Amino acid sequence: MKQNTRRIDTDLTVIGSGLAGVAASSFALGRNIKTAQAGNTGALAYTTGYFDLLGGLRACGGVSICDPWEGIRTLRKTEPLHPLARIAEDDIRASFEEFITFLAKCGIAYGKPGDRNLDALTPAGTLKKTLSVPATMQAGVDAFSRKAQCTIIDFRGLKGFSSRQIVANLQNDWPQLRAKRIIFPEIEQGEIYPEVLARALEVSDNRAKLAEAVKAVVSDAEAIGMPAIFGIHAPDKVMADLQDRLGIPIFEIPTIPPSVPGIRLREMFEQVFPQKGLTLIPQQKVLSVDLHGKIIKLDLKDNYGPIHINSRTVILATGRFISGGLEAHMEGITEPLLDLPVTQPASRNLWYEKHYMNKEGHEIHRTGIEVDEQFRPLDREGKVV
Repeated sequence: MKQNTRRIDTDLTVIGSGLAGVAASSFALGRNIKTAQAGNTGALAYTTGYFDLLGGLRACGGVSICDPWEGIRTLRKTEPLHPLARIAEDDIRASFEEFITFLAKCGIAYGKPGDRNLDALTPAGTLKKTLSVPATMQAGVDAFSRKAQCTIIDFRGLKGFSSRQIVANLQNDWPQLRAKRIIFPEIEQGEIYPEVLARALEVSDNRAKLAEAVKAVVSDAEAIGMPAIFGIHAPDKVMADLQDRLGIPIFEIPTIPPSVPGIRLREMFEQVFPQKGLTLIPQQKVLSVDLHGKIIKLDLKDNYGPIHINSRTVILATGRFISGGLEAHMEGITEPLLDLPVTQPASRNLWYEKHYMNKEGHEIHRTGIEVDEQFRPLDREGKVV
């Protein structure tokens, strides 16, 4: 049976539903721009929830930097074609502020970006430079900065998150850090997963039981850290309730991906953005784009049949390898949708350095699309596509 083609007329189409695509559509919706969006949101689940600006500089040997704004000023001198070097500082600050304000209205609060990077915790017990963290993780940043007496809790059966590992790796920098393992209420045997625990904590009775279990092993801490499990929806309310029951600041630490903070962003995007006016074609990739003419034509399909989009403008936010925005082949790296030229090392042998933890990074991570000052992609002759 032949399926009818659905037609969508819009001012803007965002191709890609990763973090960049989500940010793009949030800015568009905030300006009442009629927007459609297509792409697979799976990559969102692989994010920590942290929002980075600039955590290190190649020109400084890849070492971490505390002042990202000074780092960008250096970047303008050393790598003037770097994307961050081509955006005014005031615009970057305003964009961060606008994005986190929009997310807060959608149910996920973030700390206000400041002048310096934060030291955020990782599931391995290392520190990561970032500019803004979810409100559910802010107390961890604060506890580390003042080296507070703190206990990290994990759960029997939870894979990929060890409070002992975190404490062992941070002991020199945080002497008053302690580790405790407890049984998550009603789950005494077998493997458990962060998403399951997060959804369980959306029920008040489960939060009450967890608080009692934590109180039984923590008596003198000034703060308590746990894996990121404070609910999928309304995490700030889940945290506030647990915190009231425990009587001291609590915070989350991201788990290995896929992690709850990323799942939160994904479900918020899929559920709340359409309520704010976004036409979302979820989990579907654009198959073709015709840039000829005043109207851009895009074709894709889902389980209900073909979809044709007529759009005045398009934002390409397909990401890199994990989301399919770039593809790696034996002969080189390609951009599969528009066949845009990809700036890349001359040979596949130059993609990676000998040492995995090379401080200056790997050349493959510097591959990408050349753009003009307005971030419009360029063809092989250097002309706007």
